Amino acid sequence: MAEFGFNEQHQNEVINYMRFARSKRVLRLKTIDSCFEELKDSRLVEETFTVDEVKEMLDGLQVVVRGEVEMELINTAHTNVLLLRQLFSQAEKFYLRLQSDISELENRDLLEQVAEFEKTDFKTPDKKNQETSKPKLAPLNEGGVSELLNKEIARLQEENDKLKTRLRTLESQATSALDDRSKAERALKDLQKVQGEQQEIGSLEDTVAALKVDYEKSLSANSVSHKSLQENLISAKHDLLRVQEQLSLAEKELDKKFQQTAAYRNMKEILTKKNEQIKEIRKRLQRYEPSE
Repeated sequence: MAEFGFNEQHQNEVINYMRFARSKRVLRLKTIDSCFEELKDSRLVEETFTVDEVKEMLDGLQVVVRGEVEMELINTAHTNVLLLRQLFSQAEKFYLRLQSDISELENRDLLEQVAEFEKTDFKTPDKKNQETSKPKLAPLNEGGVSELLNKEIARLQEENDKLKTRLRTLESQATSALDDRSKAERALKDLQKVQGEQQEIGSLEDTVAALKVDYEKSLSANSVSHKSLQENLISAKHDLLRVQEQLSLAEKELDKKFQQTAAYRNMKEILTKKNEQIKEIRKRLQRYEPSE
């Protein structure tokens, strides 16, 4: 069977199946022969027969032979199905999908090769092979298929490990991004709060500037009495003290919240300049205070 591309193991399997098929065929032929012998022994006892009697005997023989042949054909088809079942079961264990070409079953060249093989290389039964053959077939190309499956499994495992590593990396990056977002939101809230406090300080500065302008106008106009001027000065002092206190509190609050920001340093410089301006104003106010 080298013409069919079989290896030694598969060739032995084919030989075993052909022995089985031949034994069933021989047994069925013997049964058919016995049908004829039975007809000869039971009916051909007279020297002459009429046409109707011969026809009756042939019809009876036809029914018996037809039944035997039909039974053999059905049994052969069912036996082939069981053989295919074994092959397909083994193939499915290795995730293989076998295909068959029904048209090849009527290939006269292949059928003649099988017949030639049976005549030449299959004359005497090999008892040793019959004894060692088992009903359960060996796996098809077990080594090659197993190797391919193992390689595929190893590749899938490697790909799975890579995907797991990538997933852990993405999870870490997502966690880091969420942390950065939380920090940015807190920083934005602090900045908005600082801007609100800066606006409040700017309003106080505007108040001080307005008082300074009013005071300078009152001095230049010289239309305000000494008492009124003194009261305004005292009120201005109080306002300045309150402003100074508010500025001091604001400065401490800013020192706590923005001691690491550029906004804090800029604001501190602004407050320092404003304090110097306030001191300058106080010095200038002292010139107009009456001596005790």
